[in-house]
Amino acid sequence: MPRTFDVAVLVGSLRQGSLTRQLALAFAKLAPASLPLDLVGLRDLAMYDPDLDVAPLPAPWVALRERVRRADAVLFVTPEYNRSVPGVLKNAIDVASRPNTASAWSGKPCAIFGTSPGAMGAFGAAQHLRQIVSCLNMPVMPTPEVYVGNVATLLDPEGALTNPKTVALLTKAGAAFAAWIERNVAP
Repeated sequence: MPRTFDVAVLVGSLRQGSLTRQLALAFAKLAPASLPLDLVGLRDLAMYDPDLDVAPLPAPWVALRERVRRADAVLFVTPEYNRSVPGVLKNAIDVASRPNTASAWSGKPCAIFGTSPGAMGAFGAAQHLRQIVSCLNMPVMPTPEVYVGNVATLLDPEGALTNPKTVALLTKAGAAFAAWIERNVAP
């Protein structure tokens, strides 16, 4: 019987009805039972400022750091802003990486899904995010790489995926992520 892993999902878009968020929720329905996914709220995070990183810490920072530490793995689902990672996602990474001697990210296996209303599926943001997490000691799932372009055409009004190829890609990615976590999480 496969182990169940706690997966913290960070979505790089704050808008409640964002296509990126809808894709993350659609993936949650396709993911293997061994990967219960928990979308982590980022809306209330203050920008990282070392002057604030003293007691008492901002409560949203504490909550994020504890949530990431508790997770077995992390899934990043990101749109692309100016060929890079949205500020809200980069800020969350910065907040949970401090203090640098106790980064909450260290050793957490992760996967990165890029999505956009354009054709490239946030390829640039996903590649930049791979670069960022590499210095955080996060083993990132190498394949399949997930770039979902033209996402607005792939979701129905309720947020369900309508494209069989996208369903197949995300199903394959879910199985690969479960295996990646199994190989990379501490026993």
